[in-house]
Amino acid sequence: MKYDKSTVEKVTRLVIDNLEALMLDGMNIPKDKVPIGISARHVHLERQHLDILFGKDYQLTFLKPLSQPGQFAAQETVEVIGPKGSLPSVRILGPERKQTQVEVAMTEARKLGIKPPVRTSGELRGTPGITIRGPKGEITIQEGVMIADRHIHMTPEDALRYNVKDGQKVKVLIEGEKGGIMHNVTIRVSEKYALDCHIDTDDASAFLINQGQIVTIVRE
Repeated sequence: MKYDKSTVEKVTRLVIDNLEALMLDGMNIPKDKVPIGISARHVHLERQHLDILFGKDYQLTFLKPLSQPGQFAAQETVEVIGPKGSLPSVRILGPERKQTQVEVAMTEARKLGIKPPVRTSGELRGTPGITIRGPKGEITIQEGVMIADRHIHMTPEDALRYNVKDGQKVKVLIEGEKGGIMHNVTIRVSEKYALDCHIDTDDASAFLINQGQIVTIVRE
């Protein structure tokens, strides 16, 4: 099924509202706690590159909504090729972006043979390039590969409740068999966001974190 942007946004918003209601109210979770979302490697594509990789005017096929309103996982995947190795079946996330971006964990970057920096999404200046192969063609971008910073999405209302501000760095306490303190977690505030703490698969493995696990924000 081809996605309709307005439908995706409505469905995602409904899912997020229901989840937040269950987690923060029905389960009486304290307001200093947030759910964890684990982000596996993925690609965001600009329109020109989508045309090359899949064919002119190709539209991504909706697979499932993501935690942030309007964002979705597409059925389509690509191969990401570095100087030393490649990653097959890397999921594309929609909707389209202004600039193509590839997000990997450090263990995957080593396999590719590159050294991407830790960056906030969209901050791509000075990042390494990579080759991306699709069913219809191949592109090589000069920059765009990054390791995503640890971050917490929240609305302005959430920020007031948690007593934090956009861009602030906080710590996150993880409970469990390999629990501990996760440092340098960036607060991101926008009316368009839904409450969720995003980490990559390396962080999840290091702390034995499960998708949806509840963690605690620790302020300085």
